[in-house]
Amino acid sequence: MTIKLLCIGKTDKSQLQQLTEIYNKRLQFYNKFETEVIPDLKKVKNLDENQQKTKEGETILAKLQNSDFVVLLDENGKQFSSESFSEYLQKRLNSGLKQLVFIIGGPYGFSEEVYKRANSKISLSKMTFSHQMVRLFFTEQLYRAFTILKNEPYHHR
Repeated sequence: MTIKLLCIGKTDKSQLQQLTEIYNKRLQFYNKFETEVIPDLKKVKNLDENQQKTKEGETILAKLQNSDFVVLLDENGKQFSSESFSEYLQKRLNSGLKQLVFIIGGPYGFSEEVYKRANSKISLSKMTFSHQMVRLFFTEQLYRAFTILKNEPYHHR
């Protein structure tokens, strides 16, 4: 299975990008992992929130395959401990999926069409983080989940 992180907009903080890359590289030892960045929309000044979400949603949906299991990183999603997230991940790995796609939306969240396509929603916290920080936190938690599954010492129980 391939695990993919799909995000809107590039990270403009090089320090965050470097830290995220550390976990991206570490993840390769456990599973095929890729990050795909959808460029920010151009000329959004004349678009309201819903129009922007709709345009971003069209781009997101065009990147998905029918067989993908889609998980939105969403403030209203289910919250997990690191251990329970590793169990959630193990269930997905055992299910025979071809591709597991986690999505970080744009500044206003997801369109209704993207919500309808999603198989699951996960919240990393009740707090709000920048989309750039979410990439780092998510990749670290994904790495942590694999170390938990492999019973490696990165995660101290």
